[in-house]
Amino acid sequence: MVGRDVIAEAFPVVPLAGRLVPDPGSALAWIIVGLIAGAVAARVVAGRGFGCIADIVVGIAGAFIGGYLLGLFNINGTVGFWGSIVVAFIGAAVLLSALKLVSGGRL
Repeated sequence: MVGRDVIAEAFPVVPLAGRLVPDPGSALAWIIVGLIAGAVAARVVAGRGFGCIADIVVGIAGAFIGGYLLGLFNINGTVGFWGSIVVAFIGAAVLLSALKLVSGGRL
C-alpha cells in the first residue's frame, strides 16, 4: 500500500464529469522542481550540468531522497514550491555526491 500512497500524493486526481483524471499541474510542478534542483545541484557538486533531461531526473530523484532524509529527522509537512526546490536540491546533492564517491570523482 505504501507505493500506492506515494503515487496518489505525486499525482492527485480531481473529479471531472463523473470521472477521476490526473491533475497535470502537479506533474508539471515535479518536472519544474526537478529541473531547477537538478541543474543547481549538478553545478554545485560536479561543476557543470548534465543536460535538461538528466537534470530533471536527478532533481526528481533528489526530491524523493531529500524527502526521505528530512523524514528521518522528523521534518514533515507541506513546504510549498520554494521549499520543494530546497528539499529536492538537498536530495540531488546527496545523490550526486554519492555517485561521485562511487565513481572515483569521474562525475
